[in-house]
Order: sequence, then structure tokens, then C-alpha cells
Amino acid sequence: MKITTWNINSVRLRMPLVAQFLKDHRPDILCLQETKCRNAEFPFSDFRALGYEHFAINGQKGYHGVAIISRHPIELLETRDFCEKGDARHVSVGVANGGAPLVVHNFYVPAGGDEPDVEINPKFAHKLGFLDEMAEWIVRDRITDGRVVLVGDLNIAPLEHDVWSHKALLQVVSHTPIEVEKLDDVFRAGPWIDAMRRFVPRDEKLYTWWSYRASDWTKSDRGRRLDHILVSEALSNALENLSVLREARSWTRPSDHVPVTISLAV
Repeated sequence: MKITTWNINSVRLRMPLVAQFLKDHRPDILCLQETKCRNAEFPFSDFRALGYEHFAINGQKGYHGVAIISRHPIELLETRDFCEKGDARHVSVGVANGGAPLVVHNFYVPAGGDEPDVEINPKFAHKLGFLDEMAEWIVRDRITDGRVVLVGDLNIAPLEHDVWSHKALLQVVSHTPIEVEKLDDVFRAGPWIDAMRRFVPRDEKLYTWWSYRASDWTKSDRGRRLDHILVSEALSNALENLSVLREARSWTRPSDHVPVTISLAV
């Protein structure tokens, strides 16, 4: 089973890119973040024309939004409202694949604004609170019992080689020590396996996002790994392959994130 996570930065705007990706790569499940549309406005017909007929949507007007689109039957399990903000940042499904149950969680963690100071930046305080609540929820609800995958734009690059310069970004939101500590708490709460780093060693650079501000992203290559795939220990031996589609960052009117796909023997 191939599962892709992609912060699409408006699904309606970039539907042609999504369609081309699905035609070329045919993941079984596509998890999108920042869909930026209400549920009724989601482009269901475009996906159905491509053979993707099963949906779990949690959207809102103009902001945030997550979706799970599948070629196989899925069951909506939950759309959890973390921090009681009313934001559409989570959706989870059960996947019918003929074997033991498989659960997929799709997350869009708050970006946190520009200033890494909770005293002056409520967006940063919200981000840290969101991560705290995630960790508590994982433990309390025993989220990693069984075969579980958690994917999404977690908006933190935790490792030294998840960013283009560890030293330069230590005081930049997405790589500050407090954010890394909070995400580590989420990882340990499972405990989760960092599936991407099973295939790319921790001492090698690994990015999934490049800023729109770069005039030539390929030349500067100032990326960060903001998108993640975590699996429960029950899936440790099922990890088969990883693909990070860097070339998608150069497509016409691209997202600043690229698709990340994991293959599981399930």
C-alpha cells in the first residue's frame, strides 16, 4: 500500500498538479493538508474521474483543511478539534484492506507565525499548545495500539540535517529547541517510528519544503523537512520504500511542499 502526504496549499488551485501526480504515481491513499476549502467545495468529481472514489474531508473556508482520498474503501473515524480553535487540522480513517485494521491520521500542525516567543506571538503559543495536546491524546487514547500511520505537515524540522543550516535556523520558527522538544514528546508518546529516517540516515540532508521567497530554490536548496510519516511499532517490519518527489517543487504554480510517499507491505 502506497500512502502519500502533501501540503497542497489550495486543492482547487492545484488540482491539475494533483491529477498529474495521481496519474503518474497512483498512491492508494492521498493525504492532503491546507486544502483551503469547505467540504461542499471540495473537487470530488475531479478525484472520481481519476479513480479515487472514497473521501474523508475536514475543511473550512479559505484556511487550513485536511483530506484523505483513497482508491479503496475507508471509514471516517474522527475529525478532532485540537485546542478548541475550530480549525480543520485533523482527520482519521480506518482502511479496509482485507487484513488487520489499518488506521491513518492526517495532521496539519499550526505554523506558529514568525516570532518564537509565546509572550508576544499567540500563534507560537497555539503551536506549542497543539503539540502538547497531541502528545497527551496519543498516550490517553492509546493511539499507537495496532497498525497506525500518522502523516502530515507537522511544521517542524526536528533534526540537524532536516534543515539547510542548523546554526542559522536555531532561532527560526520550525527549528527552535522548544519546538523540537515538543515534537520529540509527540514521537515518544507513541512511541512512533520516524519512517522517513528509516530510509535516509539521520546524518544526510532530507527536505520536503522550500520557501516561495527563494528566487531559485534549486540553486540555494535552503529546504526543511516539515512533512512527516510516522508509523506504530506494529508496522516496523512493513516499511518497504520512501519517495520524496523533489521535482514537484519546480512544477508550474507549485506548492512549496512536495509529495512524500511511503510504501507498506500490508
